[in-house]
Amino acid sequence: MATLNDWLEGARVRTLPAAVSPVLVGSGIAIMEGGFSWVRAVLAGAVALLLQVGVNFANDYSDGVRGTDEWRTGPPRLTGGGKTSPNVVKFAAFAFFGLAGLAGIALVALSGQWWLIAVGIAAVVAAWFYTGGKNPYGYMGLGEVFVMVFFGYVATVGTTYTQTGTAPWEAWAGGTGVGLIACALLMINNIRDIPTDSVTGKNTLAVRLGDRRARISYGLMLAGAIVFGVAIGFSHWPVSIGMIPLAVWAIVLSRRVMSGLEGRALIPVLRDTGLLELAYGAVVVAAIALF
Repeated sequence: MATLNDWLEGARVRTLPAAVSPVLVGSGIAIMEGGFSWVRAVLAGAVALLLQVGVNFANDYSDGVRGTDEWRTGPPRLTGGGKTSPNVVKFAAFAFFGLAGLAGIALVALSGQWWLIAVGIAAVVAAWFYTGGKNPYGYMGLGEVFVMVFFGYVATVGTTYTQTGTAPWEAWAGGTGVGLIACALLMINNIRDIPTDSVTGKNTLAVRLGDRRARISYGLMLAGAIVFGVAIGFSHWPVSIGMIPLAVWAIVLSRRVMSGLEGRALIPVLRDTGLLELAYGAVVVAAIALF
């Protein structure tokens, strides 16, 4: 029987900053636009977090029933590790999707932008077919596309739009920045699993690029995120200053990845990449709100 710790591992807590950071950035831009709303920000955060957990449980279920996780190098999964019934994990995934939908409907009702319900439905469909269905696009190396679209642009620009009714270029720049770090988070996770994914037919972008080029791509993603963060500084200069320590942190992480760490040794890098993304969002919102 799965323990609480097993369920927390299944929720992949280390990836949750990918949900929080875009909401922080989007709220920062909303402050810049003069239309910030605590209630709508909290609801946007709830949608993003619940959707992220739902995605993680959906991946646990789909990878587990396919046998992809049978030889994985990370912590044992709920389904693949035989810790609980696959149907229970599937139910958990859709339960979180449902809760995300309820929070989303409340957010849409407050903003009056009912067409965003279609975006929410698209997000859930994309989340399920990332590793679910007969031809999951995550097995074709397209996982980063999903991450950039939904945990970059939709989450960031959507947060700003539901508060202000606008989608300024700064929100798109911020969405690109957090999206790139989220892609780096996925990349480092997949670099760790290259040996097993290549055997089981899970052709992630990391598998397609190969180990060395995947590691280089990780560093380029972090560098790109810093560049787009600096770009927001063209409208509010303290953001650019706040990017300096993050740039140093990104260099340290990139050097660790390029050193050749493998398997479980990459788990701390995965954690730290998530923390970098969270710090990125915090820097943007703090620099705009406080200065």
